[in-house]
Amino acid sequence: MSAAPPGPPLWLLAELTYRCPLHCTFCYNPVEFASIEHELGTDDWLRVLREGRALGAVQCGFSGGEPMLRDDLEVLVAEARRLGYYTNLLTSGVGLNEKRIAALKDAGLDHIQLSFQDSSKELNDFLSSTRTFDLKQRVATLIKQHGYPMVLNVVIHRLNIDHIDRIIAMAVDLGAEYLELANSQYYSWAQLNREHLIPSREQLARAETVTNHWREKVGDAIRILYVVPDYYEQRPKKCMNGWGNVFLTVTPDGTALPCHTARMLPGMAFPNVRDMDLASIWNVSEGFNRFRGDAWMKEPCRSCPEKEQDLGGCRCQAWMLAGDAAAADPVCAKSPQHDVVERIVAQAQVPFDARPPAQPLVFRTAKASRELGTAVPPAA
Repeated sequence: MSAAPPGPPLWLLAELTYRCPLHCTFCYNPVEFASIEHELGTDDWLRVLREGRALGAVQCGFSGGEPMLRDDLEVLVAEARRLGYYTNLLTSGVGLNEKRIAALKDAGLDHIQLSFQDSSKELNDFLSSTRTFDLKQRVATLIKQHGYPMVLNVVIHRLNIDHIDRIIAMAVDLGAEYLELANSQYYSWAQLNREHLIPSREQLARAETVTNHWREKVGDAIRILYVVPDYYEQRPKKCMNGWGNVFLTVTPDGTALPCHTARMLPGMAFPNVRDMDLASIWNVSEGFNRFRGDAWMKEPCRSCPEKEQDLGGCRCQAWMLAGDAAAADPVCAKSPQHDVVERIVAQAQVPFDARPPAQPLVFRTAKASRELGTAVPPAA
């Protein structure tokens, strides 16, 4: 690591549970989530919140799985508010009824982000393998009625990117102030389904054109964020704005991670909040220090004049695509393994009917998780 000690973890992400009524094909939860048991209890989470605030965290996100499945969510939100966090709830909407949203409002929840899978009932319900579209519409109305800003998130991929005009129109009709159109990044379940999910260049260009048209049309009435998938960039993004620099994730079983997918990395030892306080985890644990600074870097990153801009890119992506968590992120054009990404992108330009048969879509279920096991090999 660098000589400078890390600053505070400004963002604490509390992944309260991996349980979820949805079965999304692009879920970022671990593929082996069914083997991860023993969720932290209320007292442990309250202690984590206090330790995080003392460490300097100012924003707390409650996510999952589906955080509404935790009966103690309101208790945790109230304590986070008392401690001075700005609080976010990231939800599918399932379980967010009139009674609970009123209780969350009373507890001091600041912000709700509601996810949709598509603008149509048919595809929304297909992609999540649930009948939730009508429910999400009702929850969106509840969010507005209780005075929250309408913040919508739609993960974009090959199966819904051509509907982006209708997705934005839906957000406008729902009164959204903020819409995140985040192209799927290929980790966990999205990695398994990558052949089905990665869009073509033509689709991406068309979607960006439509998005820009809507930006001009609605002006400041709604802020639209459109995030291009890493595979189509020539330079990588900073891994969570720098490994162990800003984000601290605590998973349902108490494992502390510098990003929500880091537990996939082999040979890495990440501490548990049951055994170590957050200050020690953040400042001195091997897992959080492993990729801080630049001493760990190999060539071409070590001598690259741009290394401070991207810090070598994503460590999980390096492992999945290059088989080495310390390698340059292969989405970078300077990476010796960039040809792996180029091959994946080239295949995405080929229509499905002109390709060899792909494996069927794998939906996120406990049964699929147990069958897939704990090891997902690098995706060359």
